[in-house]
Amino acid sequence: MSHRKLFIIGFVLVLIGAVLPFVMVIQIVESTLLLNFVAAISSIFGLLFGVIGAATYMAWKRQSDDQAEE
Repeated sequence: MSHRKLFIIGFVLVLIGAVLPFVMVIQIVESTLLLNFVAAISSIFGLLFGVIGAATYMAWKRQSDDQAEE
């Protein structure tokens, strides 16, 4: 999977993890245990995908820089 896709997936998951609690606080959606877990886990996985995407990008960038020097 490319680093761009990982960034996009990570951003969407972190956004879900931020929007769900906000919507629960302003009482548009009823707060349930399952919904709280979904918000927390999506935020964690979003951060994880973002870090993996950044590491993948840095490895790709380093590899392309090494090939350009040769």
